[in-house]
Amino acid sequence: MSLWLTYYADDFTGATDALEQLTVAGVRTVLFTEPPTARQLKQYGNLQAIGVAGMTRAMTPAAMERALQPAFKRLKALGAPHVHYKVCSTFDSSPRVGSIGKVLEVGAGVFRSPFIPIVAGAPMLGRYCVFGNLFARFGIGSDGVVHRLDRHPSVSRHPVTPMTEADLRIHLSKQTGMRVALFDVLHVGLSLKEARAALARMLRGKPDAVLFDAITVADLRRIGELLDAHASGAKPLFSVGSSGVERALVEHWITGGRIRKRATRWPSTKRARGPVLIGSGSCSAVTRGQIEYGLKHAFVEVLLGGSQISDLRFQKNAVAEAVEQLRKGKSVIVHTTRTGPDAGLLRTLGDRTSAVLGDALGRVLRWILEQAPVRRVCIAGGDTASYAARALGVEALEMSAPLTPGAPVCRAHAPGSPADGREFVFKGGQVGAENYFEML
Repeated sequence: MSLWLTYYADDFTGATDALEQLTVAGVRTVLFTEPPTARQLKQYGNLQAIGVAGMTRAMTPAAMERALQPAFKRLKALGAPHVHYKVCSTFDSSPRVGSIGKVLEVGAGVFRSPFIPIVAGAPMLGRYCVFGNLFARFGIGSDGVVHRLDRHPSVSRHPVTPMTEADLRIHLSKQTGMRVALFDVLHVGLSLKEARAALARMLRGKPDAVLFDAITVADLRRIGELLDAHASGAKPLFSVGSSGVERALVEHWITGGRIRKRATRWPSTKRARGPVLIGSGSCSAVTRGQIEYGLKHAFVEVLLGGSQISDLRFQKNAVAEAVEQLRKGKSVIVHTTRTGPDAGLLRTLGDRTSAVLGDALGRVLRWILEQAPVRRVCIAGGDTASYAARALGVEALEMSAPLTPGAPVCRAHAPGSPADGREFVFKGGQVGAENYFEML
């Protein structure tokens, strides 16, 4: 087995986004919850890429370093030319939680690449980086308006890591002292020969990292050409960014003939068999709109929120209510909030908010799956999804079918868990149109 790329994602929803970019292009990929063992790799046969769905988006810098040091070393040992740290495409992070600056520092120490590419732009998701400033559409897979990140109606108001700065170099300078150069959209638009020369000149100044602008998929293809020239199995290139990294590389590999883009036939039907189960730990305005739309279109809600969320009796009552509705053939939304973040809970739990909410949500969903006839499950909320997936016992995922950009339908491998073999969708808070749950 010769891997082309490995990646470590800061949460589960972002991990499935990268999984989709690779799988749709024809790169055989499996997503794991931990760096895979030799036995696991052998079990899945001839893989070309592997991902790891981490939980670092909700961690302190010290906890991130403890998690990332051994994970990066294990990924480096697999010998892939590219190792990517996958972040949310809106780069939401802070010096205190989910610090991308800390990632740059840890990655530089482990990989010692001549530079660390940073790619934020992901035009297929409505993310655009122009002269170092990041812009985002309101709602991935929707026709929402594009906003500068610090004026985005949802991302700028994230309850834990609000994005108050759109210039990513300034944003990162608050998290690390590493020097970040900018390969702007004018450089990206040059011919390949001219772009390579411009990057070489930039690297002579020895920046620690280089941020690449990207507005179009053609921009990503050019970036993929530039990055691949600096990568080898002996000296893997460590990069940081959105799934624009995966898209950049596969566009280059397709153009260069290394891979042939797969036909659009998928083994899984898009129509769910029976009712679907939604578990939401998201407090984004996009998800709130999707919940409200679902409740107007035959979904039933079960509340799992407030100060009682960790109370076992409260959880069991929620399970009983959800199971009763599912057995009647009703699709159910189990959610921790519909009106926005619980300010009191945030004050009480602080940095533990995502872990507590995600773990409780995952346990409740697992108990529901033990009793209810459900084949398809959606977990919404980037910060909480990683904890929920682990509470469900998910060990690995393989993509089954696309649904909406950034959130494909996947088949779960969860030995000993009722989640095993079922279809899962992990949806970030910004993903999907208003009727997303109905689409499921």
